[in-house]
Amino acid sequence: MLDLVAFRRDLHAHPETGFDLDRTSDLIAAELERAGLEVTRGVGRAGIVATLRRGPDETAIGFRADMDALPTHEATNLPYRSGTEGKFHGCGHDGHSTMLLGAALELAADPSFDRTIHFIFQPDEENGNGAAAMIADGLFERFPMAAIFGLHNMPGMELGRFATQRGSFCAFEDNFEIRVQGQGGHASMPEKGVDPIVTGAAIVQQLQSIVSRSVPASEHAVVSVTEFLTDGARNILPSNVTLRGDCRGFSRDVSENIERRMRAIVAGVCAAQGAEAEVDYSTSFRPLVNDARATDMIADAARDVGSVDADYGRVGFSEDFAEFLAHRPGAFILMGNGLEGNNSMPLHNPSYDFNDEAIRHGIAFWTSTARREY
Repeated sequence: MLDLVAFRRDLHAHPETGFDLDRTSDLIAAELERAGLEVTRGVGRAGIVATLRRGPDETAIGFRADMDALPTHEATNLPYRSGTEGKFHGCGHDGHSTMLLGAALELAADPSFDRTIHFIFQPDEENGNGAAAMIADGLFERFPMAAIFGLHNMPGMELGRFATQRGSFCAFEDNFEIRVQGQGGHASMPEKGVDPIVTGAAIVQQLQSIVSRSVPASEHAVVSVTEFLTDGARNILPSNVTLRGDCRGFSRDVSENIERRMRAIVAGVCAAQGAEAEVDYSTSFRPLVNDARATDMIADAARDVGSVDADYGRVGFSEDFAEFLAHRPGAFILMGNGLEGNNSMPLHNPSYDFNDEAIRHGIAFWTSTARREY
């Protein structure tokens, strides 16, 4: 019998990122094949779909876990800490993959289980590219499913507790880059040029008015400038300033409103200052919207194995699972990772660790969901 804690810790010690998941996917696929599932590798470049075929395609559902690590350093002193500098399972995808693998093995070993399940192991969730890659590679055509479900651990929530929400649940993430061009020169004679730092600073200030004055108070939105870069020096006024940042919200209308107002603000400030600018605005993650029926289904499954807040409210982080939900109904749920030590550290914190005690709760949730009708 596979030691799932040892398996999870092995994944943690050997993190891989993006689509470069050769070792991770090989280990997972080998265990699934050993259990007799139909395993398809290389879906969306590095994804795995393992099918337990026990019922008709029309009642099949999909369960998804992500496999990729973060491109960052680990700060723990755990005996199984990352052995690869600059790569770290700081979001718990090692645990997500292990729980879904454990559920697949348990259901495969149960001769009374009579439903078809597609176990989906996704690459490159962190960059928001993996779900689209699997869909473009024919995920839903090659593996028909009526609905798809996802789970993510939540530090600071007690073990055995789950949380979900009908409708909008996770935020979209938009990214922007604003390139301001002025006319640089000597720091002692700013009047002879067009100072892009002053222009950029005015843009930063005005962008803060989008949320307070252009987005309704009933909508949640965030506009954050996270980088302010110049090509100047201590005694040189730059010619160029680049602003980069991140926007969040829960609807396409809010995203479009932010972009429209941002472009108008940049154009207006630059006109007033005599500068020029270009704006690039793009969406990295869609808003995640849970199907009501599917949400009720997973809330009931969570009650079977612990407790659940089925009206948790919206959360501000983004999740690539939203891309799957744009193509099939389904739902996403959060699961407690614990309240103490490394298990309570925020996701993406260099001291975070997935809680091995949570593995059994995740497996129980998946197997309970598998036995419910959608």
